[in-house]
Amino acid sequence: MNRLVLIGNGFDLAHGLKTSYADFIEWYWEYRVQKFWGNLNYISEDPLCKLEMVNHFYCWNVFVSNLPHVFKKIPGKEVIQSIINTPSDYKVSYSPFFEKIIKDVEKKGWVDIEDIYYSFLKSSEDPKQINDNLEFVKEKLIECLNSIEKPSINPIIRRQILEPISQEDIAIGSMDKWEKMLKERLDYHSTEWQNFVADYRTDKENSPYSITAIEDFKERFGQLILSGDYDEVYFESCPTYLLPDNIILLNFNYTSTADMYLTQSDRFTVNHIHGKLSNPESVIFGYGDERDEKYETLMKKNDNEYLRHIKSFRYLDASNYRKMLAFIESDSFQVCTMGHSCGVTDRTLLSTLFEHKNCVSIKPFYYKKDDGTDNYRDLIQNIARNMSDPHLMRDRVVRKDRCRPLGKE
Repeated sequence: MNRLVLIGNGFDLAHGLKTSYADFIEWYWEYRVQKFWGNLNYISEDPLCKLEMVNHFYCWNVFVSNLPHVFKKIPGKEVIQSIINTPSDYKVSYSPFFEKIIKDVEKKGWVDIEDIYYSFLKSSEDPKQINDNLEFVKEKLIECLNSIEKPSINPIIRRQILEPISQEDIAIGSMDKWEKMLKERLDYHSTEWQNFVADYRTDKENSPYSITAIEDFKERFGQLILSGDYDEVYFESCPTYLLPDNIILLNFNYTSTADMYLTQSDRFTVNHIHGKLSNPESVIFGYGDERDEKYETLMKKNDNEYLRHIKSFRYLDASNYRKMLAFIESDSFQVCTMGHSCGVTDRTLLSTLFEHKNCVSIKPFYYKKDDGTDNYRDLIQNIARNMSDPHLMRDRVVRKDRCRPLGKE
């Protein structure tokens, strides 16, 4: 039995990285101010924002003599706001797409740029314009993320990635697959168990995973496992017995944070499903919901510009999606979500995983806020939106008392 871990932006945020879209907008204002500062004309613009000096003489003298010192001390967002507050001297204008992004950040404190993009795309008579806007955002987002320093490994997150699979987390409709795994492992040779331990023992002195207890466990509980009497089996005495055969980190981020967590082996894989910063051409940024009622309308427009940033087509640019399919077809698997919101912008891919015949469990690692509240309910509601069978969702999603906050005991 395998494990597939969905790595989303919350994974990077759990490491203290400023990688949210709201953080990106803050970065963009810094970038925008620097561009305006170094501009030799009265107008500075890009596809998202246009800044213009109206009172040329006054503004230029102030800009040259004072702003280089001021800008280094004041956040870019505040500089832009001060410009907005002096319409007699400056003029600021945004593309409709970027204006919606800004309003969402101001209203909610966060923004889903891909969702906003799709909303504009569905109603657009000029898809090239909105696509060019998104292309520019992607270019700057890559630049922003490349400026972030690499974090340190969180040992709790590593333990959560590598933890054994529990019977309590398995869907009732998948118990046959669980029983099959338990019985097959009775026939594993010592060399197979040694390979398990070699890959999982990240901390060789304090690792809970060992082959010394395997033979004793099999001798004590082997007959009970063969007979299907699992209530009498004390699995806690041998966590090694329940380790996943293989683990794949399906990384939706563009950063390499996930790469730090698994040793290089045939058992462990990191799949950068949406591309990597080191290869900007591989980055997939757009929308991926073929179930949306407007998607068929876009297909019927017979204009490929509407499909330029639809993720389903971008997946065919590389082998990552095919490798994911091969993994889920190879054996039963548990899905764990770590920092992925499971929103509909990835519905096409997520529904393929959540509703697959080999999926035995969907376990969300949620975010716990400082005030004690958490987003477990939001996560499972988003998961439900990616599944067409409510009964299957209720069976496969692991209940809250069996889940934990990401990176916390």
